[in-house]
Amino acid sequence: MSDIIPLAYWQALIAVVDHNGYAQAAEALGKSQSAVSYAIQRLEDQLGLRLFRLQGRRAVPTHSGQILLQRARVLVEHAQGLGSAGRQLAAGREPLLRVAIDAICPDWLLLAALVQFSKDCQATRVEIQETVLSGTDEALLRREADLVITSRIPQGFSGEPMMQVRFVAVAAPDHPLHALGRPLQWADLRQHRQLVVRDSGTRRESSGWLDAEQRWTFSEPITSIRAACAGLGFAWYAEQRIRDELKDGRLRVLPLQEGRHRYAMLYRVFAQPDFIGPACQELANALDEQIRAAGLGPSSP
Repeated sequence: MSDIIPLAYWQALIAVVDHNGYAQAAEALGKSQSAVSYAIQRLEDQLGLRLFRLQGRRAVPTHSGQILLQRARVLVEHAQGLGSAGRQLAAGREPLLRVAIDAICPDWLLLAALVQFSKDCQATRVEIQETVLSGTDEALLRREADLVITSRIPQGFSGEPMMQVRFVAVAAPDHPLHALGRPLQWADLRQHRQLVVRDSGTRRESSGWLDAEQRWTFSEPITSIRAACAGLGFAWYAEQRIRDELKDGRLRVLPLQEGRHRYAMLYRVFAQPDFIGPACQELANALDEQIRAAGLGPSSP
């Protein structure tokens, strides 16, 4: 008996479970029902285990089947990733690159990196997803991105520090908080409207100081920034994200007595570090180069 079990047998196991039966699995796999039944039978014979039991008309995985199902999913996912990597390398560069980037990353920095990237990767389509808090984690966990720029690394992944982000509390020049003409206490902030950006993930997490009596929540950072410029409230923003608004005076840093600055680290995470496509690596390199050119490395103040 051969020790090597064909990948198709494991795919049949997954399909029968996911599609609730042999007939549905056969349709999903584009095979005959007899072919799926044969694959499961051969798998059970080679393993010496019962993988399914009948429950009415349904094939329900046994305890052993459930355990092997999880391993089978990992095996098939890795095999698909290997095949995808091979096709990408044969083509020179990936036809599609998916990027999830935390909204605290300066948009001008991303655009500069994309300009550099586009010179050599014109044939690669790029999908950019701006995320907030747990939305970045989910892009990784759901395999919706190849390259992720995030302020936190989900369990099971590793990342490389890219740049330190400093947050500043700001408001429009004519906001009442600036008119006080003195260092501000937390009690001063509580009396005014705070502008925040909603977590783009399903967990709807919060971050930072959220003690104001009134808050307006936005789904897009740029809308929140425009609202702050219009004098509709105060907010903490990544300093480099609002550098133009600070430079031309549309926003001014609030003179907080304490807690004026907060810091976060942005990390680069590859969804499949063992199978990094050429285009994915080139965009990561372009981001690194732009960060160095701007003097915003991991240890920069």
